[in-house]
Amino acid sequence: MIRKLRGAGGYAFLTIWTLFSLFPLYFMAVSATNTSQAVLSSRLLPGLELFNNAAKLFAAQNVGAAMLSSFAIAVGTTILALIVTSIAGYAFEVYHSRGKDVLMGVLLLAMMIPFAATMIPLFQMFAKIGMVNSLFAVIIPAISTPLLILLFRQSTRSFPSELVEAARMDGLGELAIFARIYVPTMRATFAAAGVITFLTAWNNFLWPRVILIKNDVQTMPMLISNLSAGYVTDYGVLMLAVLFASLPTMIVFFVLQRQFANGITGAIK
Repeated sequence: MIRKLRGAGGYAFLTIWTLFSLFPLYFMAVSATNTSQAVLSSRLLPGLELFNNAAKLFAAQNVGAAMLSSFAIAVGTTILALIVTSIAGYAFEVYHSRGKDVLMGVLLLAMMIPFAATMIPLFQMFAKIGMVNSLFAVIIPAISTPLLILLFRQSTRSFPSELVEAARMDGLGELAIFARIYVPTMRATFAAAGVITFLTAWNNFLWPRVILIKNDVQTMPMLISNLSAGYVTDYGVLMLAVLFASLPTMIVFFVLQRQFANGITGAIK
């Protein structure tokens, strides 16, 4: 009886916590269908202003271009980051040495440096090579992060070294071993790293705001910032823009959530 009560209490707690977690998403979706005054009055029921808000949003901002820029940055960053960091993490563990341990420690120390401290030198560097307003200037600084390298290195520790040795004896080269054996085996880790990178790149605001000056290459976070920067903010339109910006990240996470959990668990082990 006591176990049943504890189980019921646990389920009740999780249900309440889930409702609290989902409430911001619900309020965002409902607010996108209401007027600005209704949003400010915390109306919790759907309204009839969805199409009016959409018309105002598309008239005020180039949503299509912003979505394209965000997708290009997020997808490009994810693909390049997975290639670079997976190779680095694999090499750090498979070709183990004391020197690489020291280098890994330096990379981890680099995580402690705030981005604001490197932002001005980065801007000056990209300005000198003429890459201001280029999407590549947003992608390049994010393709090699110590966090992802550490994630792949930790996950590689569970990768059976016997497979590498057997493949070498069969005559496979190092790149072939990585592409044909390591990558398929570590699918969960790639999924976890892909989710982290995509969400981070999609939601990145500070660096794109600095390096992308023209509105024709603005991202969705920049578009949302522009909507709230005027003297009068239409919160219904703003919430609709936030909803558009949130949908891709939610879809990516829900599609890969199981692989994400497995990849993180494997890295911790």
